[in-house]
Amino acid sequence: MIDALLLSRLQFAANISFHILFPTISIGLCWVLLYFRTRFTLSRDRRWEYAYYFWVKIFALTFAIGVVSGITMSFQFGTNWPGFMQRAGNIAGPLLGYEVLTAFFLEASFLGIMLFGKQRVSNRIHLIASALVAIGTTLSAFWILSLNSWMQTPAGFVERDGVLYVADWWAVIFNPSFPYRFAHMLTASLLTTAFLITGVSAWRMRKGVDGPATWDVFKTGLAMAAILAPLQILLGDAHGLNTLEHQPAKIAAIEGVWHTERGAALTLFGIPDESAGRMRLAITVPRVASLILTHDLDGEIKGLNEFPDAHPPVAMVFWSFRVMVGIGTLMLAVSWWMSWQVWLRRKKPDQRMLTVASAMTFSGWVAVLAGWYVTEIGRQPWIVSGVLPIREVVANHSGTAMLSTLLLYLAMYVFILIAYIQALRYLASKPAGSLSLDAANMQQAAP
Repeated sequence: MIDALLLSRLQFAANISFHILFPTISIGLCWVLLYFRTRFTLSRDRRWEYAYYFWVKIFALTFAIGVVSGITMSFQFGTNWPGFMQRAGNIAGPLLGYEVLTAFFLEASFLGIMLFGKQRVSNRIHLIASALVAIGTTLSAFWILSLNSWMQTPAGFVERDGVLYVADWWAVIFNPSFPYRFAHMLTASLLTTAFLITGVSAWRMRKGVDGPATWDVFKTGLAMAAILAPLQILLGDAHGLNTLEHQPAKIAAIEGVWHTERGAALTLFGIPDESAGRMRLAITVPRVASLILTHDLDGEIKGLNEFPDAHPPVAMVFWSFRVMVGIGTLMLAVSWWMSWQVWLRRKKPDQRMLTVASAMTFSGWVAVLAGWYVTEIGRQPWIVSGVLPIREVVANHSGTAMLSTLLLYLAMYVFILIAYIQALRYLASKPAGSLSLDAANMQQAAP
């Protein structure tokens, strides 16, 4: 029989994997919508208003699914992990509460104006609502990432009788990994959004249903991607240095380093063999791992042998990291190639470029999921690193109950994900004329 702990972890992994797809888009897309609204306000060019109303529908759909799946995820803290809230609820509860306040009371309220204000409010109120939704969405991410970062690098707490209490809220919120994780995730969201709007715009141009703003949206997404892709690499490097300092076991799993060494080689590919404690069929570059992680060719990297009973499963962390880096490298190459064609050669995208851009539409999702797996699986076997083992907080459910609910969740999530992508396809396939008429009728109010 499958271990109930493993099934609980798989169920939560399924929930978070599905949920994170939608905030990843909404966090970035709300700022793009604010940009569209600002461009319209400053120029009165109705192409930007068209772009705003086309993408606000997609934002609303994405936001709604993200909220619902987030509730399901929060619900699991009580059903599957009651020990976590019993022992760390004094810290986790308030941070989750602040996230709910910003998500529901700020984002949802002003999103209503963006969707239904139309001829009821002025353009100035529309602009303010767009700004408040963008701020609210980012604040929501702030609190969630603060909690997650605290679980990775706990600080500012004391433990009494097995229960964790806050000693310093500032230290809890701005824990050692939070600045790096927050910046990395926000950039990932914007990069995901950049490829989404570029890909959808490319698809519309390929199908001949592009509207008056499709080319402008394409160029906006392309410019975002070309700037954010190298920035994300720099942020990832800084985040890696922080992880090496505070979570060396995670770094050892990422790099497949089994024994502590100086001048460690970078393993490009290989097959982790945990039973033998080595990498099979490894392709390595001498000393480069130490150079990347410590900025020193002779820098020391602790091996997995330093953490015999407290290191994560190696294979999943090792390969997830390489998927994330591979997709990120592809994003950089594609965005710079297309930018060279569009901005420097002043060339309209041909079918080859449009096909590549369309294929990259959801590439951000793949990179974010891979990175999230590195983060979460790399923390194992702890739910709060070095403080609270995950085995101590799991609910005492039967394996049968966990397996049945896991399968139910998976079936529901597959259905919703397919429906979401089909909804995007439907919106993107609408003839440009009808969308232009919708946009023209939506906003006639004075600023």
